[in-house]
Amino acid sequence: MEEVISKEELNKLMELRGESRGISLKGELKFILNDQGKDGVEKIEKLTTELGYPIKHEEIKAMDFYPLGLEGIILLGARRILGYDDEKFQEMGKFESKMSIVVKLFMKYFYSVEKLIKKVSDMWGKSCTVGEFKIIEHSEEKRFAILRLEKFELVPAHCQNLIGYLSGVVQMVVGRAVVCEETKCTFRGDEYHEFLVKW
Repeated sequence: MEEVISKEELNKLMELRGESRGISLKGELKFILNDQGKDGVEKIEKLTTELGYPIKHEEIKAMDFYPLGLEGIILLGARRILGYDDEKFQEMGKFESKMSIVVKLFMKYFYSVEKLIKKVSDMWGKSCTVGEFKIIEHSEEKRFAILRLEKFELVPAHCQNLIGYLSGVVQMVVGRAVVCEETKCTFRGDEYHEFLVKW
C-alpha cells in the first residue's frame, strides 16, 4: 500500500518553524466532518496516528498553539485521502473564516474594509507564530486590496485555504460577493505569497 505522506514530507513538515492555534486545526476538521461525516475525520485522525503525531478533533483546544506541521498533515491528508481539490480547500477557508474566534474578536471593530485591512497583521500574529501579513495596496473606491504573506510556507493546499479565508472575512464586512486570487506564491518560485482581493 502506498504511503499517503512520505517520511521525507513528514520530516519537512514537522521541522517547520512555528505554531498555529488549535482553532485552525479544529476548523479544518470541522469542515471535513460537515463535508464527509465522521468517517472523513476518522481517516485524518488515523493518518496522524500512523505518522506518530496523533490528534483527536474533540481534544484540540482552540486557543492553544500546535506545531504548524500538524496543519500540513491535515491538509495533505484531505487532498490525498479525501480527494479535496483547490475549490474544496477554498470552501474550507470560507468555512473557517465564519467560525474563527480571532475574526469574531476583531469583527466588532470592522466598520469598513479599510479598518479590516489595517488589522490583518494583528489577526495573523494572534493565530500563527510565523509569517508576516502586510498590506501592499488597497483602495476603497476601486474596491480592491493586495495583501502579502512573507516568511511563511506550508503546503500548496494552504494557499487555497487562505484564498477562501480572505474572501470569507472580507465578504462578512462588505456583505457581497468577493473574489480573491493568489497572484504570487512561493510554490511557483516567488519570494512570498500575494493575494488580490476584489469586492
